[in-house]
Amino acid sequence: MLETPTRRSDTRERLLALAEEAVLAKGFAATSIEELITAAGITKSGFFYHFKDKAVLARALLVRYLENDKQLLDDLFSRADELNEDPLHGFLVGLKLFAEMMDNLPEAHPGCLAASFCYQDQLFNQEIRKLNADGVIVWRRRFRERLDLIAAQYPPRIDVDLDAMADMVSTLVEGGIILSRVLRDGTVMPRQIMLYRDFVRMVFSPA
Repeated sequence: MLETPTRRSDTRERLLALAEEAVLAKGFAATSIEELITAAGITKSGFFYHFKDKAVLARALLVRYLENDKQLLDDLFSRADELNEDPLHGFLVGLKLFAEMMDNLPEAHPGCLAASFCYQDQLFNQEIRKLNADGVIVWRRRFRERLDLIAAQYPPRIDVDLDAMADMVSTLVEGGIILSRVLRDGTVMPRQIMLYRDFVRMVFSPA
């Protein structure tokens, strides 16, 4: 029986979801095509219809992850902007929403695919490594743009490197994921985000 375009799309998405779960649990190298075929309930030829090899799967995984990540943050901070148009207070609202979202996860954060790929970057080609690096730069630019808008209206009370301050979001999220998984404590990341929120408020709030 031939698969319809919708069924083919569903199968591809199911394979990507299964692969992401496996990679986050044990790494890309330890994730086999055979286990994904078995878990998805398809044939080997069915897998290779969607991904000609593991490298193509890796790229599709990362693209999907980065696109979902971008959409999530776009939606979250757009909502914050609707709630408060002031650049500082809108950003503080966005960070609060971000922390609440992390706090509402049923258990500790499952992990970051970009970080997992970084830890095993010797497995990947230059295109995938660049794609991952570009994803990090997108986060820096996203938060640097926010901080520039704030600084234009609320000059920083201390001398601060805004690029480094933008990068703090990435470092606290990645560090929070590690701590929450090691300690089995889902409150670590939301508490880190709220601490960053306090730091932003102290740097920019008028004296």
